[in-house]
Amino acid sequence: MKTVPPIDLPGEMARAARLVEQALDVLLPSVDTAEGRVAEAMRYATLGGGKRLRAFLVMQAASLFSVAETCAARVAASVEMLHAYSLVHDDLPSMDNDDLRRGKPSTHRAFDEATAILAGDALQTRAFEILAEPDTHSDPQARCELVAALGAAAGARGMVGGQMIDMLSEGKTLDGPAVTRLQALKTGRLIQYSVEAGAILGRASAQDRHSLAAYGRDIGAAFQITDDLLDVEGSAEDLGKTAGKDLAAGKATMVAVLGVEMARAHADMLAAQAAKHLDGFGDRAACLRALAAYVVARRN
Repeated sequence: MKTVPPIDLPGEMARAARLVEQALDVLLPSVDTAEGRVAEAMRYATLGGGKRLRAFLVMQAASLFSVAETCAARVAASVEMLHAYSLVHDDLPSMDNDDLRRGKPSTHRAFDEATAILAGDALQTRAFEILAEPDTHSDPQARCELVAALGAAAGARGMVGGQMIDMLSEGKTLDGPAVTRLQALKTGRLIQYSVEAGAILGRASAQDRHSLAAYGRDIGAAFQITDDLLDVEGSAEDLGKTAGKDLAAGKATMVAVLGVEMARAHADMLAAQAAKHLDGFGDRAACLRALAAYVVARRN
């Protein structure tokens, strides 16, 4: 019987994070001209923090198809920029009004509100610019697919739409399907895109892309439910952000719908289901399978 070596998931995640951090440092250079303050805020919001989960998903999915790490790291960096923009805007007083992000002052607190808005705007546009550049992929069709897919995941039919529903639902009681849709848009679509982006880079078959999209959908749902649980059970020190805010704001979550224990069981089921979608990739997808278990076991 073939012996599969154990997966060092923390080590693999740390290695991917280093590669993506290096790419971000190059792709978001400091600027010494008059607009340098916004460039500094962009770097502050993006560099040196976060789990880099979305970046890791890009890197791992791309590795299934032997994509060059330099190309995958560029796409992973663009996803992290898009994600960072969403967090910068999410923390603003007019949105979630949070002073803490990744264990340090939110961008609007470290700079000012206007600079934070502009930094988020610039991070979003830079993400698409990187995807469109020839260094990301030699095939213009692949670059177009990456741009279109990120636009769909991040816009009104994806992350932004989910954020709108989230704001409108504060203080209201939503049923399970409504919360599932909210979270699939707000959080899940960008996570799903991250996995699909690796398949696009690798010019994967329709079947492989479908399997990876299903994995991304389920792991995204499990990730968000775990976030909801951590908001109830975690501390600000562990989370690197304010704990208990969802409950205080009357946010619609699966914990509110199902209760703590049933929500945890549902997240575990989704993680197992996500791993099952990878059966066709065999041992090559061992890291992605391990990640599904990590997503629901993490403490921050």
